[in-house]
Amino acid sequence: MPNKRVTVKNSRFESGKTNIAVPVTGVTPGEILNQLRRALAVEPDVIEWRIDFFKQVLNQAVYMDLAKTISRLIGDTVLLTTFRTTHEGGASNLVDTDYYATCRWILENRLTDMIDIEFNRDKKTVADLIKLAHYQHIPVILSNHDFQATPDQQTLISRFQQMAARNADVAKIAVMPQNSLDVLTLLTATTIANQKLTIPLISMSMGELGKISRITGPQFGSTLSFATVGQASAPGQLSVEDVRKSFKILN
Repeated sequence: MPNKRVTVKNSRFESGKTNIAVPVTGVTPGEILNQLRRALAVEPDVIEWRIDFFKQVLNQAVYMDLAKTISRLIGDTVLLTTFRTTHEGGASNLVDTDYYATCRWILENRLTDMIDIEFNRDKKTVADLIKLAHYQHIPVILSNHDFQATPDQQTLISRFQQMAARNADVAKIAVMPQNSLDVLTLLTATTIANQKLTIPLISMSMGELGKISRITGPQFGSTLSFATVGQASAPGQLSVEDVRKSFKILN
């Protein structure tokens, strides 16, 4: 069964093609814009703004002004906005009500091209956020992270299936391997889920052991790889240059 294509600006998320995202993790507007300019210089497909690092994320006036500046600078590059909570390895311990309210406000004001919403949250609230995002024509990445271990193959496939059933536009799973077999489990689960589902997938095995999963997306079905220009936002991220070189070699 072929995967549905998700197109955002000039970037396509589809099986057999892996885009490159660069995370921006600044804590102040100045740091964010400096990182953004450095990231844009390497021409990624996606900028992931990790707003959990942004110290003034709840100040709507400051956020709005910064978001407008980012929009002017970013041009045709896709802006993915992610608030990663501490539940899933994020940088800020925001209470659930503030997490939901922040996502809702971003969507209501169309301050992003795509949004990441965490899978392991209140189902009804997440469903409402997804419905609002789709009303605003903003694709949703439903995501799940395990920084301790790698679930078994069927659990991973089931999780992808649940994300699709909950109307995600793209389903993302990131796990931590304890050995090389864990990496193979993640890659196999991604391949099988990619054959079964009609939405694009993103998957990665984190840390040193999992680095190979960040460069084999076209072969195994992951449509986005997160790479660095400077500080990494997750264990095992490679540089944009290394990811591009690896894609060329493998393809």
